[in-house]
Order: sequence, then C-alpha cells, then structure tokens
Amino acid sequence: MPQLIAYVGAKEGYEALVAEAGSSVATVHVDAEPLAVAQALSRAAGFLDASMKVRITDAMVDQAPGLRIISCATTGSDHIERGALDRRGIAVRTLKEDPALLQDLTPAAELSWALLMACARRLKGAFRHVDQGGWVREEFPGIMLKGRTLGLVGCGRIGGWMARYAQAFGMRVLACDPYQAKLPDGVLDTPLASLVEQADFLSIHVHLGDETRGLLSADLLRRCKPGAILINTSRGAVVDEGALLEGLLNGRIAAAGVDVLDGEPDIADHPLAVYARTHENLLITPHCGGFSPDAVRLVCRQAARKILAELEKA
Repeated sequence: MPQLIAYVGAKEGYEALVAEAGSSVATVHVDAEPLAVAQALSRAAGFLDASMKVRITDAMVDQAPGLRIISCATTGSDHIERGALDRRGIAVRTLKEDPALLQDLTPAAELSWALLMACARRLKGAFRHVDQGGWVREEFPGIMLKGRTLGLVGCGRIGGWMARYAQAFGMRVLACDPYQAKLPDGVLDTPLASLVEQADFLSIHVHLGDETRGLLSADLLRRCKPGAILINTSRGAVVDEGALLEGLLNGRIAAAGVDVLDGEPDIADHPLAVYARTHENLLITPHCGGFSPDAVRLVCRQAARKILAELEKA
C-alpha cells in the first residue's frame, strides 16, 4: 500500500502536490477542521500544511504512528506543537529554508502596501459612504505619501519590497533589523524606539519567536508619532494588541491595517475584530497576504518535494 501524504489548504496547492507526487504516493485533501486533520494524520506518513488554520497538537501526533515529516508551505509554523514531534525526531520543514524561492514571491508585500494605502486614503469609510449613497469627498481627506516616513520593523524579503514601494512613492524609509548585514540602498538603519517615534507609517515584517513576541510593546506604541498608521502582516502576537486598540481609541494611532490577529482563526470575539465592525480606521484581512494561486502552486510544490525526499529514504 503506498504511503499517504495528507494536505490541508487551497485546491491549487493540492493540485501542485498531486503533480509533484505522481503515482509514487497516495494523497488526500483534508478539510481545515481539527477532527478531519487528526484522522488524516493518523494514517499519514507526510503532512503538507498550506493552511495554518488548524493547530497541530501533541495529541494528534501521538495518534499518528506512521508520521515522518510535516512540511509547511509557509514561513511560519507557530501553530504546531513540538513536544511529541521532537520526542520522535519528526522534522517540521518550512519555507524559511528556501530564500531564493521566497525572494520572488511578492503577494504578502503587495497586500502590506495595499493596506498602507487603504489606511492613508481612508478607503474603508469611503467605500461605505458611496455604497450608502453619499458623495462628500471632504469627509475623506487622504494623506499624501510623498515626503512621509515609513518605518520598517524587519527588513528582510517583505520589508525589502516595502522599502522599494515606498521609495517609488517618494517616501523616506527607516528600518530596524539586527539580522540584516546590509539594508537596501537609501534605507536608514534606525534603533527601534527612534524609528517608532519618527515613522508616519509603521510596518511590521518579522517572524514570531521568543525575541519578537510582544516586540511592539505598550510602551513603544504609546511613543508612536501622533497620527501614525500601523501595518501588521507578520503575526498578531508581535504587537501588544491591547495597546494597539488603546491607541486607536485615543487617536494616537490614526489607523491600522492588519492581516493577522493573535489567536486566529478564532477571532469572533477578538477585541480588535469587534472594534473593526463599527470603526472605519481599522482594516482587518484574514491572513491572506501570501495567498495567490500562482504563489500557492510554487510553494506547495517545494513543500511536497521535501516530503517526497523524506519518504524515499530507507
């Protein structure tokens, strides 16, 4: 009986997995529901995760005796518990291992820029205004980007693209990233506190880990330049979300655009999600920054290759 690779994610990714695997293994496309994933894992040798919607728990892994590898078609894997995996020596592979592939994938950066521009031009409220029959442009003054300052917290692949976009719009760009030996041309290396105090737009592009959890603390957010706009497409837990809400309520932060929330996807009662339902200065998208069919096919084929290579080992 062929070994099984279970897949969770968009159909384009599953098509890429099937094309890569051929007839060498069996594959199954699993709904992004905990019970369905647990049942598939119990039979699988490999698991390709292109969703991140389901938390992979130690209990699930304990009930998956044949599991040999988890390969994520994402850079993050903080939704996967590691205790049972580590005890059994099961690898968790991610796209962090594939910088050359990632460098030319721009959807996440493009959404980040779209959120920045939507906040600057108050598009959420303007759309709603016209939908309701209004036509009063004076209610929606936009911020001219030329001459403004963009502060990048993290200037790797996505931050680097954001720097390019900002420079094309005539903006000054600051960045704080201790892991980049060289910042893009024209980007000024700036300590985090100073960056927060100077930035008209603050955009966050770091991985979530022990060093970055709560990186944008309540103290730092209270030091934001009055009227600043915050963009977060990395992970919700990088930001003190309570302090972000406080800043939106008191006007210190004029607007925010986020593609991530701490605790997602269970966000129905999340304070920011609740606030966004009745306020126009907070835009929330459902962690869709990296989702583009073209990009999904590319990253899922790469994630599938890692599984196939592991399963081919004796």
